[in-house]
Amino acid sequence: MTTGLLPVDGATLHFEQRGSGPLLLISQSGEGDAGRTTDLVDALAGDFTLLTYDRRGLSRSTLDHPERPVTMADHTDDARRLLAHVADGPAHMLGCSFGAVIGLHLAAGHGDLLDTLIAHEPVAPWLLDAEADAHRRELEELQELFAAGGLPVALPAIATSLGIDPTHPDTEPDLTPQPMDEQRRRNFAHFITAEFTALRTDPGCRAGLPTSATRILPATGRTTPTTVFDYQAAHRLAALVGRPVTTFPGGHNGNTTHPRAWADRLRTTLAAHHA
Repeated sequence: MTTGLLPVDGATLHFEQRGSGPLLLISQSGEGDAGRTTDLVDALAGDFTLLTYDRRGLSRSTLDHPERPVTMADHTDDARRLLAHVADGPAHMLGCSFGAVIGLHLAAGHGDLLDTLIAHEPVAPWLLDAEADAHRRELEELQELFAAGGLPVALPAIATSLGIDPTHPDTEPDLTPQPMDEQRRRNFAHFITAEFTALRTDPGCRAGLPTSATRILPATGRTTPTTVFDYQAAHRLAALVGRPVTTFPGGHNGNTTHPRAWADRLRTTLAAHHA
């Protein structure tokens, strides 16, 4: 594995590369940093060059001005600069949850940088038309819960909002532990305070998606409840870009709970669209 630091506008990004083959950028969900999908990277390293990174403000990616709000435009430009730094042509991208929203903005504004984007359950209220404001308010209420009671109160509510059932875990065996250590708690705090605000205030990029040069493949988890807004957003995206929804193993966090099955699904999905 190789690591690097990339100065960008207002921040310095930590990134990691491993494997060989076509470049696959993984944009993580939630509080996840470059190591969040280590088991998935292990399973794919024989087929792809995996590029992961800490979003600005998480773990080793530092902010020049921590008091400045972080926007979706910042995250999109970070991904653009990262690909410009390491890629020698259009890359594949897997975007999960928050990372899927970054991928959609990148496809809408810089579609030539991506060959294929798999957008798994994007947390994008702007895809939901009349229900958008209700889900923006849902994100705001989660922020209020965190402000009042911290992670012990906020995390169960976030899990419910995204259709995650922590009381009935369904995982593959022998996964790399992801302990709730101090760094992860700091990442969660940044995610809920700064990045939920970025999601709530994101105007979206609907107009640029149907005509994007990127092949956009909406995706959902097999066990994600159909009633939650991230599942519904994926289906609205499918209607917008005129492609069917691809189903992946597990639920909203299937990339970490079922990494080997996800690796198989990624290989077959990307191979099918290049056949």
